[in-house]
Amino acid sequence: MLAPREIALTTEWRPLSELAGIAAEWHALARRAVEPNVFYEPAFALAAAPAVGADAGAVLVRAAEPSRLIGLFPCRIETRRYGVRLPLLAGWAHAYGPLGTPLVDAEALHPAVSAFLDHVADDPKLPKLLRMPYQVEDGPVAMALTAAIAGRGGRMARFDRHERALLAPPKDHAAYLDAALGPKRRKKLGRQRRKLDETGGTQFTVVGTPAETAEALRDFFVLEASGWKGAAGTAAAQSDAIRHFMESAVAGLAAQGQARVARLLHGGRAIAAAVLLTSGRGSWFWKIAHDEDAGRASPGVQVTLDVSEAILRDSDIAWCDSCAIAGHAMIDSIWRERRPLVELLCALEPRVDFAIACRLEALRRGTMAAARKIREMMKR
Repeated sequence: MLAPREIALTTEWRPLSELAGIAAEWHALARRAVEPNVFYEPAFALAAAPAVGADAGAVLVRAAEPSRLIGLFPCRIETRRYGVRLPLLAGWAHAYGPLGTPLVDAEALHPAVSAFLDHVADDPKLPKLLRMPYQVEDGPVAMALTAAIAGRGGRMARFDRHERALLAPPKDHAAYLDAALGPKRRKKLGRQRRKLDETGGTQFTVVGTPAETAEALRDFFVLEASGWKGAAGTAAAQSDAIRHFMESAVAGLAAQGQARVARLLHGGRAIAAAVLLTSGRGSWFWKIAHDEDAGRASPGVQVTLDVSEAILRDSDIAWCDSCAIAGHAMIDSIWRERRPLVELLCALEPRVDFAIACRLEALRRGTMAAARKIREMMKR
């Protein structure tokens, strides 16, 4: 790995809306990234930006010889947080992109991270407080950020530590699901599947071309809108901007062999659908929807089992991130590995704003946790 003094670097801040012209070298960087992040690949990010990132930009880090992009750090400026005016530079994460790991060349990890922080420190237009959500806590990028902040005399605090389900068995893939589910639950799900077969037949399909994924994605939209998300007004199809973004992102990734849509068909009609995205040897179980009227047959669980078996057979995939909330009742009981995530709050230099931001962040999260408990009590 190159040491900082061995590589000449340049940096710049640019709006995401202006980055379509560098899509080819951006995609090449994603192939070399020390940690893959499909949500920061150009096919996904450029599609998402108009819907959920109109104010987002990125710090680009380039090496001079040979000339190449070695770092892309998507961020947005938050002028207010915690109900007060306290500008922060926040890593770009959102409900449809639950991972904030920047794309950093594996051969220039530490120089690129240091150059990113130097740019933020020197650019008068950028806040000097950083909020980096959804970082893989034990990943090389988060560790490099931690070391670089400490090395420049800055300060860092960690919030929102949690773990989400990950499918990454070290061995014995064939017996993984049997061991995870246990014989009693495995038999119950088997009986439900046989009843589906007897009352119309079932078929599990996975498609990956742009045309096929577009058709399968329509089934996903219908299923999602027919359930509780539709009733709540939060289904993707209920927003033209979100639907267009999802269609564009899936089509763009499918054209590169990085998107698939899995469906469970019953009598020729989709009763469950799941969208899977890939980058490098990593995969993301991005979205899932099922027919809630067929709940007794557990269609969401059934399609998850089929997807899991397909992933376990695929030697090109090392792991699959569930993209689920911590403690998700369904996926946590099937996928037994965990991905540790954390939000990093960083100050590039010792300053009073950092102490204030830490107190306000702790208060905000405490208030949110209390609100969740009240909602759960009301539901019960």
